[in-house]
Amino acid sequence: MKSQLRRDRALRLALIAIMAATLEGGKLALAAIPNVEIVTLLCAVYGYVFGIYGVIATYIFVGIETMIWGVNTWVVTYLIHWGCVTFVFTLLGKFKIQSRLIATATAVILTVAFGALSSLVDTGLLTGFFDNFWKRFAIIYTRGVVFYLTQIICNFLLFLIVFKPFVKRLQLLLPDSFKSAKLGK
Repeated sequence: MKSQLRRDRALRLALIAIMAATLEGGKLALAAIPNVEIVTLLCAVYGYVFGIYGVIATYIFVGIETMIWGVNTWVVTYLIHWGCVTFVFTLLGKFKIQSRLIATATAVILTVAFGALSSLVDTGLLTGFFDNFWKRFAIIYTRGVVFYLTQIICNFLLFLIVFKPFVKRLQLLLPDSFKSAKLGK
């Protein structure tokens, strides 16, 4: 019994480490292509399949990013956005919502929100909450529209095509003891 608990704990730790590593590796692998990314998909799949462990891995990923790139306004955006993506998909997984269209629509909405959030954070933290805040926000947001559109299209296609098969494959790989622990049985 005690060895089974240790084994399950070790498995959870290994899964969290693998999730965090694939988030970082996926981001770095696509870093040369502006706003074509796999982090949204991985955060969503990990939240959907692994629940709270996906959320933990996501925050470890943000910590790794901060160690690599240093601290700036993007850290605030990442903490809010990636945590939100993982948590929202954790809820979708918990309620067993399996619709490809709901997953895709959710990902697109969250990706649109990323553009607005990053512009809000940059406007507020870089230029301050003074006069003409919304004018400055509009300038910063408009400047990034091409990048946001690329990210939205990328995630629309990824979620429409890859999300459901990826989730099913990961669910097949899970040992029964982890499935039971994850679902709170």
